[in-house]
Amino acid sequence: MNLDEIIGTLMKTIRIIETDRIFPFIFALGMIIFSIVLAKGFSMLLRRYLRDKFDKDVLGILLKGSYYGIVIIAVILALPILGINTSGLLVAGGVTGIVLGFASQSIVGNLISGLFIMAERPIKIGSQVEIDQVKGFVEDIGVMSTILRSYDGLYIRIPNEKVFTTNIINISANIARRIEYTIGIRYSDDAEKAIKIIGDLIEDHPFVLKKPTPDVYVDTLGENSVNIVVKAWAPVSQWYATKKELLWKIKTSLEKDDIRVPFPQRVVWFANENSDNKKLN
Repeated sequence: MNLDEIIGTLMKTIRIIETDRIFPFIFALGMIIFSIVLAKGFSMLLRRYLRDKFDKDVLGILLKGSYYGIVIIAVILALPILGINTSGLLVAGGVTGIVLGFASQSIVGNLISGLFIMAERPIKIGSQVEIDQVKGFVEDIGVMSTILRSYDGLYIRIPNEKVFTTNIINISANIARRIEYTIGIRYSDDAEKAIKIIGDLIEDHPFVLKKPTPDVYVDTLGENSVNIVVKAWAPVSQWYATKKELLWKIKTSLEKDDIRVPFPQRVVWFANENSDNKKLN
């Protein structure tokens, strides 16, 4: 088949197709393409004007919602032009939605939970949290799941339904976080002196906050030690480093004054030894 025959065949095919069917199809296709371009431009415009007024996660939802919303509206408007009865599609879509709803309850639950999380905003990207016994930093809050980066560098995906229904501990929500130790000393050591040494260390530390006021006191008299409780506050960003540094300074400073942590001690009496002592007496 040469070129002339191919062109002739195409011309015959075009004559067979009625023009009243071609133009609606072209018009509907052009409407959808125009809606995609319009949605893209509108999203870029929103990003430019709202990037300083909303958080990154909320802005992402607005941009995606506006983009897909414009495209979906254009598709719905284009269906009648093609002669497709939208009422029938709505009925079919309703039945299909019921079937899919039963088959994908967890997916729908994650989707709805994700929307509620983004609206309520109990956590943000970069927050340090504990969710379902998983501790780490929030890397991403998606529509279906939330991504955490644990302290040892592992990325953990948690479904949004579990995030929304479980307890969330937001470690970095407050600007300050409390440091707490329980330090045991020997009964023969001077507890007042130990409290003074610890108090001076807390007073001199640059990252320990003055308010709330630190507290050092004898809490319990244990089996082997006098237990001193130490409570102090530090900025969240410096909490971990301050906790390590302060504990080491307390240990070394107490040892310099011969105040030491006691070892567990037990006194054991043997029955035979007790009877032998009675016989000797």
